[in-house]
Amino acid sequence: MSSPCIVTCAITGAIPTKADNPAVPVIPSEQIESTHEAYEAGASLVHIHVRNDDETPGSDPKKFEEIQVGVKKHCPDMIIQFSTGGRGRDQSKRGSMLHLRPDMASLATGSVNFPTDIYENPPEFVDGLAQTMLDYNVKPEIEIFDLAMLYNAASLISRGLLKSPPHVQFVMGIPNALPARRSVLEFLIKEYKEVIPVGTWTAAGIGRYQFEVAQWCLELGGNCRTGLEDNIKFDRARLANSNAELVKKLVDVMPVYNRQPASPTEAREILGL
Repeated sequence: MSSPCIVTCAITGAIPTKADNPAVPVIPSEQIESTHEAYEAGASLVHIHVRNDDETPGSDPKKFEEIQVGVKKHCPDMIIQFSTGGRGRDQSKRGSMLHLRPDMASLATGSVNFPTDIYENPPEFVDGLAQTMLDYNVKPEIEIFDLAMLYNAASLISRGLLKSPPHVQFVMGIPNALPARRSVLEFLIKEYKEVIPVGTWTAAGIGRYQFEVAQWCLELGGNCRTGLEDNIKFDRARLANSNAELVKKLVDVMPVYNRQPASPTEAREILGL
C-alpha cells in the first residue's frame, strides 16, 4: 500500500517576477486561482507570499487575508501557510499578518548568507515570532537553511516556544547555504531524529534541484515541496506553464516510490492540525 506525501506548493515567493516567467502569480486573484489549480493537481498545502504593486516582496495583511479567504472558499481544507520570510521585507512587519490565524507559518530559526545578502533572523526576533505563533495557535514550519537552525529549533522546544512534534523543512541548493546533496539530506534527517526524536519533515530544492530533491524526499519517506517560488522551469528546455504543472510533474512520479499525494485531511492528520 502506498503511503501519503504532503505536497506543498510555494506559489509565488519573494524573487521571481512575471519578467522571469509570466506564469508567476503576483496579485491575490492570480494567487487564489493558481492555488486552486495546484490543489486540484494534488497539493494539500499552499505557501503564500504577497507582493507590492511593483512586484517587490510585501507584508500587507489585507492581501494575505484576501488570499486566505479565497483559498478557503475554493480549496476546502487545504492547509494555508503564510511566509514570514525576510527577503525585501521590513523585519518589524514580517509577523504582521499572524493575527489572521493561518494554519501554519514559516519560521527560520537563525541567520544565513544568501547569494548577495544576509537573511537576518536575530535570536530575539526568532523568539518573538515563535511566541506570536503560539499566541495565535499557528503551527510553525521550521525553515532549516543551515545546520545550526536545527539545534535552534530544539532550543525553542526546550524553552517552551515551540510545540512538539515540530515540522521542519530543509532548504537545499541556495548558494552559500545548504548544498543540494543527498548525503547532506540523509545526514540532516539522521541528526533531526537524534535531536528532536518526534517530528515531520520536508525538503525544498531550489532552482534546478527542485525535482531531484523531491525524489529524494519520496524515497526517504518525507514530504515534498514544489512551485514557482523555488523554480520557474519545467525542465532545462522550457519555463513551467503553471504551479499546477509542477505539482503534476511531482505527483506523476510518486508511484515509482510507492507514494501518493496526501489529501488535505491526511495532511492535517500527519501535521497534527
